[in-house]
Amino acid sequence: MAQEPPVQDLMNYEAMAQDALRGVAKASLKRAASPEGLPGSHHFYITFKTDAAGVSGPVDLLSKYPDEMTIVLQHQYWDLAPGETFFSVTLQFGGQPKRLSIPYAAITRFYDPSVQFLLQFEPPPSAPSEARPEPKSDARAEPQAEEPPKGEATIVSLDQFRKK
Repeated sequence: MAQEPPVQDLMNYEAMAQDALRGVAKASLKRAASPEGLPGSHHFYITFKTDAAGVSGPVDLLSKYPDEMTIVLQHQYWDLAPGETFFSVTLQFGGQPKRLSIPYAAITRFYDPSVQFLLQFEPPPSAPSEARPEPKSDARAEPQAEEPPKGEATIVSLDQFRKK
């Protein structure tokens, strides 16, 4: 008996599921941007592909993380503006306020450690290299861990938690 070829998913259900789950992250950011802010002890670790199409921010900051970056929205974030396809937020890096704009499609992980809620997404395709300035060769080196000033937003590398 001849075996039939597998049926092709012309509906693209996996992509629809990813978009729907990104909607959870979007709704969470909208709630955090409301006048009431984040309820209780909720806070977010948002990991995104820095080389994804539409990601924007200071070149010096993004060049330190040429692939992926994690930001924390907890106590000190300003001007959180969740839109339909991306969100923008101002965080402090090295004592300086810096604005980031991140498309929801660039998010690879959304984590609320207060309730152990984690969403992981397929990484988006990288933006064309001419769309983003190439970082200086020394900027690609792994940043040295240092103790952040108390009360500042920090970037957390999740590499130490990954299974090897």
